[in-house]
Amino acid sequence: MSGDDPQGPVEPLACPTCARKYPLTERFCSDCEMPLVYVGRGEEEPITEAHERARKVKPQYTGGDPVKVAFAANLAEAQLIQGMLLEEGIPSFERRSRGFDVPDFLAAGPRDILVPGAGAEAARELLADTAEHTLTPEAAAERPARLLLGMLIALAVGALIIWGVSELLG
Repeated sequence: MSGDDPQGPVEPLACPTCARKYPLTERFCSDCEMPLVYVGRGEEEPITEAHERARKVKPQYTGGDPVKVAFAANLAEAQLIQGMLLEEGIPSFERRSRGFDVPDFLAAGPRDILVPGAGAEAARELLADTAEHTLTPEAAAERPARLLLGMLIALAVGALIIWGVSELLG
């Protein structure tokens, strides 16, 4: 009788919105569709960081196959995009872009941001305002060429200055 008491079975989960109690086998409230939290601790203080993230996820965005909605140049940018999505209740995950051959423990390298199919349209709308700030694969490949061009221009200007000074002094 470890799971029962005189008043009935112990239901350690509750809905943070309507306070309806549920057993551990449930994940979302059948009335509000909100993620459930642990009774006694979960309503006010999240138990873990993962639990806090799960509380923010809106159930309507959780279904479907993963869909790529964004590109990030590195891990920090990927985490920023994921944070923006999570604030709107859209779950996401990142993975290394194909063809980037660096060990997984390094933070460098491009990443793809994926969301469940049900949240893809909402994620694209959210990220549309920041699209001009997101580095695309084409722009990432363009960076070294722009740097080289800038260095060649600076070298040419420096050579002209040295030549001009030597003509004045000589």
